[in-house]
Amino acid sequence: MKKWILALTLAGGVLALSACNQSGSETIAQSKAGDVTQEELYNAMKEKVGDKALQQLIYEKVLSKKYKVSDKDVNDKIKQLKADLGSNFEAALAQYGYQSENDLKSTLKLGMLQEKAAMKDIKVTEKELKDYYNNYKTDIKVRHILVKDLKTAKDVENQLKSGKKFEDVAKKESTDTVSAKEGGDLGIINNQNAGQFDKDFIKAAYALKVNEISAPVKTQFGYHIIQVTEKKEKKPYNEMKQQIEYEVKSSKLTNDDINKAMEREMKAANVKITDKDLKDALKTQTTTAGQ
Repeated sequence: MKKWILALTLAGGVLALSACNQSGSETIAQSKAGDVTQEELYNAMKEKVGDKALQQLIYEKVLSKKYKVSDKDVNDKIKQLKADLGSNFEAALAQYGYQSENDLKSTLKLGMLQEKAAMKDIKVTEKELKDYYNNYKTDIKVRHILVKDLKTAKDVENQLKSGKKFEDVAKKESTDTVSAKEGGDLGIINNQNAGQFDKDFIKAAYALKVNEISAPVKTQFGYHIIQVTEKKEKKPYNEMKQQIEYEVKSSKLTNDDINKAMEREMKAANVKITDKDLKDALKTQTTTAGQ
């Protein structure tokens, strides 16, 4: 699971608490036993989640003045999460207490703001960037047929060479039952998820030309026949440098780095909490960005 999914823990309380009017006495629930006012709800929520909620509201207000995260940035992150989690996306939202994508977006935005603030302190060298570029894996769309032994793998290879459709052979022969149902389709492999696959599999896949069918490739799972159906060409280093610098810095970022950055930003903004019940809200830093 990618690091951004770990940022899904506190925003629900923030949104609910910030929606309440502290001084309001409007009745929001009625019963024969008595009414519940807006002020009572606010006080109850303040006691339960007040420190964390106020901390996040302050963070967003302070950081938004200095750093910019656009709606497009947030939406791109949502798309990335959906690609990473696939059909598990909705289940992950429910697991972390989110009703919808909109509930998630506010937390992601705050996490991205925190990340921008903290990255100012992360140093990278030109060698690190070029090494990362040399090992960078662009998007490829991959399908495969997995079998247990070399003899079967060669038979599968011959079936494909004779003109049989890849998807038909995959459904019939592949022991990877999940991808077999999709004609062997594994979706997009790239720099973000390549580490989830066997190294020999990845090496063989990236060596293929578009629509070329591999010879049998041995991995810890058995023998694969691989085909790459789409392949994005790697851009020149100078065109990718900004993206690479972000990814390298992001990989180095720790919760401690983010907490230190928050302490620095709060001090620079001269934040003062006037509610005595919430005066310690910023003493324990909460890292929203996750790792």
